[in-house]
Amino acid sequence: MSDYVYKVVELVGSSTNSIEDASQTAIKRADQALRNLRWFEVVQTRGQVENGEVQHYQVVLKAGFTLEGEYP
Repeated sequence: MSDYVYKVVELVGSSTNSIEDASQTAIKRADQALRNLRWFEVVQTRGQVENGEVQHYQVVLKAGFTLEGEYP
């Protein structure tokens, strides 16, 4: 197994459907912009309530991707 160095970024995804959709939205978009995306961690969830019903979901994620190049 090779040794890796990861860079960690914070992402915020949102959805009107679910927390899972909000997570998928963030990861799919990050995968378009970042190479070597490897893992994520949900660090916060929240939502918007109107008239007693959930209207919007939002998640804050930490996502890690491996850095390219040779390692010493």
